[in-house]
Amino acid sequence: MPRHPERPESRPEAVVQPDGSRLRVRSSLVARRIGLRSNLEVTTDPRRRLLGLLPSLFTLLNMMSGFLSVLMAITGRPQFAAVLIGISIVLDITDGAVARLVRSVTPFGLQFDSLADLVSFGVAPAILAFTVLSGTDLTVAPVGLLASFLWLACAAIRLARFNVTIDPTADKRFFNGLPSPGAAGVIIASVFAFPAPETDGQRFLAVLVLAVPALLMISSIRYRSFRSLISPKSRRPYGLILFTAALVVGFILDPAITGCVVAYSYLAIPVLLPARIAVPPG
Repeated sequence: MPRHPERPESRPEAVVQPDGSRLRVRSSLVARRIGLRSNLEVTTDPRRRLLGLLPSLFTLLNMMSGFLSVLMAITGRPQFAAVLIGISIVLDITDGAVARLVRSVTPFGLQFDSLADLVSFGVAPAILAFTVLSGTDLTVAPVGLLASFLWLACAAIRLARFNVTIDPTADKRFFNGLPSPGAAGVIIASVFAFPAPETDGQRFLAVLVLAVPALLMISSIRYRSFRSLISPKSRRPYGLILFTAALVVGFILDPAITGCVVAYSYLAIPVLLPARIAVPPG
C-alpha cells in the first residue's frame, strides 16, 4: 500500500555525540524533552562550540576534586577530604546549570557527568569512610571494607539506573531515591560533627551512618530536587533568599551542627513522610 503523501513515515532522529557516534531517539520532540541536542541543532559557530565545552569543564573539575579527596583521605586528612567532596557537590550543581544556560545538554555530557559523580560521590566518600572507620586498626578493617564497598556499589547502581531510565514525562521536581550528592553530604557533615570512632558502639553507629544513605540511594523514595528553586524562573525567590541567609548564619555560628541539620533532615524527611513523598506504585 502506498504511503500517504501528506503523512511521511516517521523515523528515529539521530542525536550526534561528540565522538561522532549517533544516539537514536524516537522523535525530535522526545529529543527536546529529555534535553538532547539533535543533529539538526549542531552548530558550526566556533563561539557556540566553545561555550558547549563549559559544562564538561565543570564536570572535569568535579572529578578532579573527588580525586583529590581520595588523596587527602588516604594521607590521613579526612576533613580536607570532606571539604573537597563538598566542592564537588557545588561543581556538580554548576555543570548542570551551565549546560542548560548555554543549551549544551548532550548524551556525552550525561555520561561524563555520571562518571565524575561516581568518583566524587561514590569512590571518594567510600575511601573517606574506610579510613575513618578503620584507620590503622586492622582488626576492624573488614567491617570498614564491607560498609565502604556497600556505599560504592549503591552509588554505582544509582547512577547507572539514572542513566538508563531517563523519562521525559517524569516530574523533574523529584529524584527517585536519595541523590548521590545528598548522600555524600551526610558523610561530610558526620566527619565534622563526630570524632573518629574508637569503641565498638561508635563504630556500629558509624556503619549505620554509612549504610543507611547508601541503601536510600537505590530506594524508590522520592527526594525533592532543588534545581527549580535556584532557577531564574523560580516562583519562590524570597523563600530561597531566606533559606540561604539562614544557612549562611548557621554555618558562621556552628558549621558542624548546621551541616548535620541540613544533611540529616534532607535524608530523613522523605522517609518519615512516605504518604506524601513516596513514589506511587506502578
